[in-house]
Amino acid sequence: MEKKIFSGVQPTGNLHLGNYLGAIKNFVELNNDNNNSCIFCVVDLHAITVNQDPKELKDNIRETVATFIASGIDPKKSIIFNQSQVSAHSEAAWILSCTARMGWLNRMTQFKEKAGKDKEKASIGLYSYPVLMAADILLYDSTHVPVGDDQKQHLELCRDIAQKFNSDFKAMDFFKIPEPLIKKEFSRIMSLKDGTKKMSKSEMSDLSRINLTDNDDQIINKIKKAKSDSLPMPSSLEELSSRPEVKNLIGIYASISDLDFEKSLNEFSGKNISEFKEKLSEILVDKIKPISNDIKKLLNEKSYLDKILLDGRSKANDIATKKIEKIHEIVGF
Repeated sequence: MEKKIFSGVQPTGNLHLGNYLGAIKNFVELNNDNNNSCIFCVVDLHAITVNQDPKELKDNIRETVATFIASGIDPKKSIIFNQSQVSAHSEAAWILSCTARMGWLNRMTQFKEKAGKDKEKASIGLYSYPVLMAADILLYDSTHVPVGDDQKQHLELCRDIAQKFNSDFKAMDFFKIPEPLIKKEFSRIMSLKDGTKKMSKSEMSDLSRINLTDNDDQIINKIKKAKSDSLPMPSSLEELSSRPEVKNLIGIYASISDLDFEKSLNEFSGKNISEFKEKLSEILVDKIKPISNDIKKLLNEKSYLDKILLDGRSKANDIATKKIEKIHEIVGF
């Protein structure tokens, strides 16, 4: 049975190793499976929940597409488009916001984390964007959605909204109830400077992350300077509980090498951390260098990137418009 897969990436610019291992690497594998029908969306509507420079946003949209292509996603096999160019997303989000319940949104932990203590000053968009995420998914009859730990709650909300809409309008099975696709071996990628914080573009120090546009020397230097300790490499998972930075580095090695976490741990058991870092640097350079080179080339081919987005918009719009028309009929518009 064909899986209909939908996923999105925010065009924040300067995508890093956490974005690659957490999402894009998986997208490539899904794209290459002939049993899958994939839609990869650059979610620019989600991006404006925080203030964006208009020129930077436009550039970042192209850079996200370039990263998709450079990483191995084939635009002839999958649909790639940016969300704002298909108006059905905004319309469906409003309709579904009339189905979603305040209590459901109040439970969203990501809003609490992002809004912080002064949530009264947060935008309504930041609060309600999980409803837009539900619209993104449901418009395409998606059967599966790749999610990390931080997005599982949003997918549960999507499922609740779909089920309530179907029930309220006695339109059973109109919205498909999507299933999560969670990579079992994936280890969440944390900051190179603090193993308790997620790798992020927003962290002040560039040494905290490996950018997908970094050159060989930058990657080697960042791994060399990555926070660790002076102890030998651990020999068991129990030993890692108090060594979050070392655990993160082993997780990066396992994820980039497609290896089991415990096997990766055993490979370096008892060795010096410097020896492990040297090996990690080698494999990262080997993987990231061709992606980095291709991103830089593609960014000079704006017309090619824009054509991919235009073609993707046409295909996505055909699907989403038909779904919206059916929603109109069900709701009574």
